[in-house]
Amino acid sequence: MKYMLLVHHDEEAWSQVSETDKDRALDESVRLTHQINATGQYLDASPLLPTSTARSVRVRDGRPFVTDGPFAETREQLAGYFLIEAKDVDEAIAIAERVPGARWGTVEVRPVREVAGLPRK
Repeated sequence: MKYMLLVHHDEEAWSQVSETDKDRALDESVRLTHQINATGQYLDASPLLPTSTARSVRVRDGRPFVTDGPFAETREQLAGYFLIEAKDVDEAIAIAERVPGARWGTVEVRPVREVAGLPRK
């Protein structure tokens, strides 16, 4: 089963982290992707740019509304993701515990719903 590991953190707090520590966390994330790739569990991963670059799109009564920023007003923002293959939620959680972002924020583990008819890479 596929699982999406959604990495959330507080952008303001993250801006206070030293560049050295940020570089270490990125290097650690890259190493993690190679480790889970070696076991056949890696599908995709990427950090996201800050929420200041985000746009939210809603369609109401057939009219699109585009607003700056993320949809939800929360203290933590979506910072990146890992798309993995795991035999069950416990195995997905074990990988999520290894994501460096879990030390600064939260890693949400969510099963990916398979939908027939979607194009596959």
